[in-house]
Amino acid sequence: MHRLILALLLAATPAQAEPVPYRLDTTASVVGFKTSFAGGPITGQMPVTRADLTLDFDSVANSRIHVTLDAARAQASFPFAAQAMKGADVLNTGQFPTISFASRRVRAAGTGAVVDGDLTIRGVTRPIRLDAQLYQQKGSAPGDLSRLSIRLTGSISRAAYGATGWADMVGDAVALDILARITRTN
Repeated sequence: MHRLILALLLAATPAQAEPVPYRLDTTASVVGFKTSFAGGPITGQMPVTRADLTLDFDSVANSRIHVTLDAARAQASFPFAAQAMKGADVLNTGQFPTISFASRRVRAAGTGAVVDGDLTIRGVTRPIRLDAQLYQQKGSAPGDLSRLSIRLTGSISRAAYGATGWADMVGDAVALDILARITRTN
């Protein structure tokens, strides 16, 4: 992947001077997580059921991200962890089968961006900050913004969302590492 320089985002060509809608490639995108466990780390993934993405290369602040995850289909590094994670004491996917994120603010930061938004887990909505890096996909021509990859990283507290089950064995902090492959829709 060729890394896009922030200057590319801010110095848009006239054809890119307005918000551009993108479609998420759900088969090539990964919403990953990691937390500590008494016997070592637990890692896993959740599939995306819906994503609405609009990027504005002229004014990064006009970019918008809305994503819905299928928590009921979450996978973890071992089956017991996945089953416990979906249970009533953690994600309670029987009552809350999805997790959603909606950006409130996107701003340039260094060679990437910071995305502030609202994350809803178990019906509880809390603010979250994610660091974002934008890349051209391998094989893209220089300046081609039709196929991009976005890597978002951050962390959350399970307790902040009421997902406190297994606290004696599983850590509270959950690291997020999201790789989204997107394609311009117009």
